[in-house]
Amino acid sequence: MQVSRQAVSKWEGAQAVPDLEKILMLSKLFGVTTDYLLRDEIEAEEFTEDAGYVSVKRVSLAQANEFLEWRQRAAKRIAFASFLCIIAVIPMILLSAAAETPVCLISENIAEVIGLVALLIVVAPAVAIFISCSFRNAPYEFIDKEPFETEYGVEGMVKEKQKAYRNTYVKIHIVAICLCVLSPIPLVIGSYSEKEFFTTVMLVVTMLLAGIGAMLFILAGVRWRSMQKLLKEGEYSLREQRKSRIKEPVSTVYWLTATAVYLGWSFLTNDWGTTWVVWPIAGILFAIVMCICNLLIDHTVSR
Repeated sequence: MQVSRQAVSKWEGAQAVPDLEKILMLSKLFGVTTDYLLRDEIEAEEFTEDAGYVSVKRVSLAQANEFLEWRQRAAKRIAFASFLCIIAVIPMILLSAAAETPVCLISENIAEVIGLVALLIVVAPAVAIFISCSFRNAPYEFIDKEPFETEYGVEGMVKEKQKAYRNTYVKIHIVAICLCVLSPIPLVIGSYSEKEFFTTVMLVVTMLLAGIGAMLFILAGVRWRSMQKLLKEGEYSLREQRKSRIKEPVSTVYWLTATAVYLGWSFLTNDWGTTWVVWPIAGILFAIVMCICNLLIDHTVSR
């Protein structure tokens, strides 16, 4: 459990108490309730249903290094796959706009079919990358789903890597934020043009800039979060993990609803060049929904 003798001595002398995570681990280890560990007036032991020794997985220094190296490679693949998903709709948008110009030799229906085929061709390798990363990450899934402890030297090694990477992480985030903030500029410029195809091209440039920004966020974030997982910091602390158990179902339902709205609107109106606005609106509303969730969770916990 990585507890020093001094800490145990303080517990025995009632000079300090274990933190919540250690109490839960002790409860599982000895097969007793947390009340038995915390309250003095309980005379008899109250055993839990899963009484007995429960082992907690330990992450060795070699495992931690392998995990960080894999997540660094996975970050590039996931970022690229996400970028493909963002730009997959671009051929459809361009072809639909081009079909409405006098010089184009293909009809709108043919343009939509070609655009849809191009979308599937671009999305297919992205899905393959996501599935591949999921399978390769299987040996490390316990870090996300199960309690674990790190062996001696792991915490120090991860903190050194985190410190060395911090400046790069900040710089990438600054560039990504700037790209996302500046990405609407081409669309604003295009909106003043009387040529619809030029406006569409500017829309595509906006999507490319936003896609590159999102790719950079993922590239830096995946590697940074892998370090936080091993250190149990930030969103991977015990408190934040409890909050995530509530937010994950809300997030899943939200994005499934957004996808259903997008597909339903698109197929009913057949106006794929307009229905894409569902996603930026959904992104803004999602941030609001998550803020409301955080407020409600914090309010419930504090009561």
